[in-house]
Amino acid sequence: MAVGGTGILGGAFDPPHNGHVALAQAALEQLDLARLLVLVVADPGHKKTRTPAEIRLELVRLAFEEVPRIEVELDEHPRTVDSLEARKLEDPVFVVGADELVDFHTWQRPERILELARLAAATRPGVPDARVREAHAHLPAPDRVSFFEIQPLPVSSALVRERVARGEPIEGLVPPAVAEAVRRHKLYLAAE
Repeated sequence: MAVGGTGILGGAFDPPHNGHVALAQAALEQLDLARLLVLVVADPGHKKTRTPAEIRLELVRLAFEEVPRIEVELDEHPRTVDSLEARKLEDPVFVVGADELVDFHTWQRPERILELARLAAATRPGVPDARVREAHAHLPAPDRVSFFEIQPLPVSSALVRERVARGEPIEGLVPPAVAEAVRRHKLYLAAE
């Protein structure tokens, strides 16, 4: 399923993990994107971060350094709609997981997001197909959404933070350079 153009993957990335890298690689390959812009949201409007934006930006650069056609930038806009309006990209594709698609109606101005960008949602086990189909059907412009598949990885940023706080290894959950930077910066040592 070729979509083409510029993809966007945004998030807090606190920290970035192998699931983020797998999502980016699958999007690049399956959507035939010329490039994927990975946006580290400096101050996400929907969640708190534990790590300063500059360190998260460093971690994301390390996480994606081996992946071709990726550009990493800090995004000063707390909301997706504001970032898309400021960037004025030509027909971008905003990459989300199926879980984010299910919650897309709660985003600020979802109808405007779909005017500014197409969505590409990664499907995976763990998010019921019925919920995804229902969310898709209730979007203001369901024709602006395409789907692609990824292999599920049982990892989340919260899991990585919890393991570090407990003194457990995170190898295999994050790229090696990210694990080293987490140790070097002494990140996530305090319990959540």
